[in-house]
Amino acid sequence: MASTPHNPKLILVTGGAGFIGSHLCERLVREGHRVISLDNYFTGSRDNHVAGVEYREGHTKDIEALVPEHPNLIYHLGEYSRVEISFTEPGLVWELNIAGTFGVLEYWRRRGCKLVYAGSSTKFADGGLGRDQSPYAWTKATNTELVRNYGEWFALPYAITYFYNVYGPRERAGQYGTVIEIFRQKAAKGETLSVTAPGTQRRMFTHVDDIVDGLLLVGEKGEGDEFGLGAEESYSILEIAELFGAPVEMRPESTGNRMSAKLDATKSHALGWRATRRVEEYIRAATRV
Repeated sequence: MASTPHNPKLILVTGGAGFIGSHLCERLVREGHRVISLDNYFTGSRDNHVAGVEYREGHTKDIEALVPEHPNLIYHLGEYSRVEISFTEPGLVWELNIAGTFGVLEYWRRRGCKLVYAGSSTKFADGGLGRDQSPYAWTKATNTELVRNYGEWFALPYAITYFYNVYGPRERAGQYGTVIEIFRQKAAKGETLSVTAPGTQRRMFTHVDDIVDGLLLVGEKGEGDEFGLGAEESYSILEIAELFGAPVEMRPESTGNRMSAKLDATKSHALGWRATRRVEEYIRAATRV
């Protein structure tokens, strides 16, 4: 049974049927809030539906018609979120991340509530060059600037978070999937793991439960930009592949494949947040026979 918070809210989560969004919705409902999810099911799934959440299906650019309510808080997670494949479909990236997010920001402006935006840590990669390395990275970096400007132009409360390679239950594989789940499924079938050359590119891997802990804290107390939510330990992609114990093959380098990641979690730590789960332990449990 959900506990009743001191201040129950109406909370809107865009992308609430997705990997991270569904975990966030689950926690918010458990805490006694009324939760509405808006999802177009491009990468979200009805298998991720959580009891107690009100689900609306549609594009974020149509948010005004789909969610006429006045939420106390908006978590905007519902965007296109893959680097490499974004080169093959820039029009779709624009539609979801520019047109869709503009709709959300206008909705936010009219409601005057707080917005928590899920930015992308890609903009910090390779000494700041990461923001221009793919259609996905550019739209996400641009949107963080637009959110910040809307906050200043219209005196609106907001916070911007940055996730670092999230993994955990409900993670996706396939062309829009993430590396831990892709490797996990292949290793379980005894298949070879493909690592993009040179394999030394480093990432911080952060468990979805740690991300949700951070989102709740930022939603409650965070103000402004630069709330990094990432585990501090980094691994090369080749090191991650080797942890699964499956054969590894190298594939050619790909466009937009950043080599380094930079984490600044100072503001998140100041709220009392730290990542507590380790990807090595998750992989060990996932590969245990």
